[in-house]
Amino acid sequence: MPAQLRAATCAMACAAALLAAAAAQAQTPAVAQDFQALEAAQNLANGAPGPRAVPSKSIPVPGDVDGATQALIAAPYRTPAWDADPADAAAWHALVDKLAQAALPGLAKARAALGVTLEPVMLGGVKGFVLTPREVPEAHRGQVIYNIHGGGYVYGPGESGTAEAMLMAAIGGYKVVAVDYRMPPDAPYPAAMDDADAGYRAVIADTDPKKVAVVGTSTGGGMTLALMLRLKAEGVALPGAIAPGTPWADLTETGDTYKTNEWVDNVLVSYSGYLSHAAQLYAAGHDLKDPQLSPIYGDFHGLPPTILTSGTRDLFLSNIVRTQQKLREAGVVQELQVYEGLSHAQYLFDPAAPVTRDVFGEITRFLDGHLAR
Repeated sequence: MPAQLRAATCAMACAAALLAAAAAQAQTPAVAQDFQALEAAQNLANGAPGPRAVPSKSIPVPGDVDGATQALIAAPYRTPAWDADPADAAAWHALVDKLAQAALPGLAKARAALGVTLEPVMLGGVKGFVLTPREVPEAHRGQVIYNIHGGGYVYGPGESGTAEAMLMAAIGGYKVVAVDYRMPPDAPYPAAMDDADAGYRAVIADTDPKKVAVVGTSTGGGMTLALMLRLKAEGVALPGAIAPGTPWADLTETGDTYKTNEWVDNVLVSYSGYLSHAAQLYAAGHDLKDPQLSPIYGDFHGLPPTILTSGTRDLFLSNIVRTQQKLREAGVVQELQVYEGLSHAQYLFDPAAPVTRDVFGEITRFLDGHLAR
């Protein structure tokens, strides 16, 4: 490079650096002043014991997670699912069927890509599905995953509720039996629990319970815990392990993250959305703190080894924290995995995402350590 050109280039670079430094110096006092004002306002608002007042803020997408996870975190709210409030039974049916039909093509495509087959089956008089991977590893032959789908007791009827079962089959390499339990508005509590109970009994009629794991996310996680309480009370053999993912363990709005993660979770968003309506619709007048509806209020002594899954933005994170504490106090073998930035149950949304394989890989590792062979 000629000397004159080098000098000119250096001069331009130096000028740019000086301008940037000047801009930074000009901005720094304003930023400091803004923070000082915010600091004073927050100190004033929180100067006495009571509820915590927080300023309006924008929470960035974490930069230390992979691109697929960033896409999940950055996604907009899931409407109309999160804020649904249908006026009557017919409107509930229309919404649930619309969402279910929309899910079917994606599930069929994912099963084909993952090499999973789906077959309808009857389980003790209850509808269900058997999902089978392309190959079952030797270590998992004879073992069965019994899956209870999520959906707030209203979403995910039929084949539309088989995403988690598909992922357990594909990533874990298990035969998975999924129960298609009845739901409100036609069949409120205790129909779902009756069906989950009947399906489980049908599975263990042919399989050693110690070779069975019960896996469910969200409502399915809450039902998994409630099913353990019911089986224990009825003297039925419990499975070798369970994996309640972000369980709806408390149908009441109890727990810190119902507020701290409100409007941050882009899946559930707020308890005041469809959750509150679905809870009342399912309970049909029963006490929401009945352990068969909110298992967090039950006795966890004697439950099988348990692995719990959640994310830092999950509206139900406190449900999981409280559940783990109760399990630990009851002496139950338990593990908790919490993923950076994830909202409620987002590990089910993208079969190709690294976080999805990580979640189900960890569940498989846990089950490998506790199921009989």
